[in-house]
Amino acid sequence: MSSINEVAKLAGVSKSTVSNVFSQKRPISKEVSERVLQAARELNYKPNYMARSLAVKQTRIIGINMPGERAKFSQFHLSLLNGVLSECYEKGYRLLVNTLSADFKEKVEFIASDPVDGEIILDPTEENDKRVEDRMNQGIPFVIVGKPPKIFETAISYVDNDNFAIGTQVTNYLLSLGHVRILFLNAPEYRTVSKDRYQGYKYALTSAGLSNDSLLVSFLDERKTSAEFGYERTKAVLESGSNVTAIIADSNKMASGVYRAAEELGYRIPEDLSVISFSNESSYANILNPPLTCIDLNAEMLGKEATKLLLENLEDKNSIVKRIIIPSEFVERGSCRKANE
Repeated sequence: MSSINEVAKLAGVSKSTVSNVFSQKRPISKEVSERVLQAARELNYKPNYMARSLAVKQTRIIGINMPGERAKFSQFHLSLLNGVLSECYEKGYRLLVNTLSADFKEKVEFIASDPVDGEIILDPTEENDKRVEDRMNQGIPFVIVGKPPKIFETAISYVDNDNFAIGTQVTNYLLSLGHVRILFLNAPEYRTVSKDRYQGYKYALTSAGLSNDSLLVSFLDERKTSAEFGYERTKAVLESGSNVTAIIADSNKMASGVYRAAEELGYRIPEDLSVISFSNESSYANILNPPLTCIDLNAEMLGKEATKLLLENLEDKNSIVKRIIIPSEFVERGSCRKANE
């Protein structure tokens, strides 16, 4: 295999110029870059990735820590990944997807740390997020998609939707249709996103002069899939005679469980039961009938902006902490109707 010295000699440049063309650490003119790349092609030269990483103390890899539901990604996760990958491609970075939980790593005494320059962390918890604490202790640059734990909120850059406003918006929409008994099937209680949406739900009810019935709020039990949880909780509540006329679900997958329970019990959607979700997943477009009214969280933009923030942090260790709020979109379809219409 050819060496970097041979490429430099053929291209008529220095060894450091060849190195900079491949590492992109310093700007090199288009003319010189093309000459170096042509010489590399002629000599079939490929840079030694590990040697370069050790020399510059960079891997040009960023990580994304996104524990999925039993390691299966939703459309939201896939869209977010598309946003991350588009920025990685533009800046010459690779992406390492980590779906292992912090608990798993604790069970393995000598598990290796990820070979990344920085990391994007999804689904933060309100308290004791071991991933956040670990990165801060090690000094690894990272950003969060979602709201950081309160104790770190002013110290960590993050990208998020306004989940309090979203929770309020969805609840107000159902209230405007005359629904007053609204079942809220939320994400796991320990996540910051579920706290914010729940606060928005309560705020809308209180503003309408309605009391908050704790029996109408359930947080995902992660021993079950979202679909199982949506099915079981919906069936239990409807069978209890609670007079629920509308349901808010955390995701389309959870909403699919709601639809299944409603069908089994003879409830028609939207005639007898209105349903709305916090996610807009095209994979469910032909599954749920009628089509589901939902919130589009703009997942791809969340991924793009989180990656931009992280790469900015990697390039400038003194960059300021930033908070970016990505707008969401209300998508009205056929799963909601006025109560008792």
